[in-house]
Amino acid sequence: MGFLDAILGRRQPRPNRLDDLFHLPNAAVTLQTAAGLEPTGVGAVCYRGAAGAAFSQTQDDIVELLDADPNAPKVEKSLDSFGFTWLVVRRDPSDTSGLATDLHAVNTILGEAGFADGLLCSHLGFADASGRRLAVVYLYKQGTFYPFAPNGEQSRDNLLELSVRDHLSGELPMETDTSRWLAIWGAPGI
Repeated sequence: MGFLDAILGRRQPRPNRLDDLFHLPNAAVTLQTAAGLEPTGVGAVCYRGAAGAAFSQTQDDIVELLDADPNAPKVEKSLDSFGFTWLVVRRDPSDTSGLATDLHAVNTILGEAGFADGLLCSHLGFADASGRRLAVVYLYKQGTFYPFAPNGEQSRDNLLELSVRDHLSGELPMETDTSRWLAIWGAPGI
């Protein structure tokens, strides 16, 4: 950061820490034991698509890479109402490590291909026997995680979110600014 940036109050963007995605398997164990939330085996990466052949080829390469595992279900692509693309990956719920690796690969490939500005978030789904649902969401530009617990249409289970935040604060870099806890309504796999 330069002198002028300091005077004008500008801050350098916080670097993403994609390797923190590899802490999700430990966080999953914590959620199982502390909150009774089990991994669903579904994760997704949300990004803004770009025009052009380079982006299209990169996206096709990602899908081909993830679909190369003959034992894994095919990767799904969907477009939400805001125009963001969701790349949905499914694995056996016990394979949280493999799912975290897949999410890391998608983020890394898009970033290295020059499309990092379009990356929004990634999430890993959880649920319990009573029907509560939760996503542990990774904010790409912040390099932090937050819990999102939809509770019906356009409402959230704030108590569950705060409880999960407290459970995971020693496992993952949790987002402290709750205004950044985006509601990802309709996100696939939650």
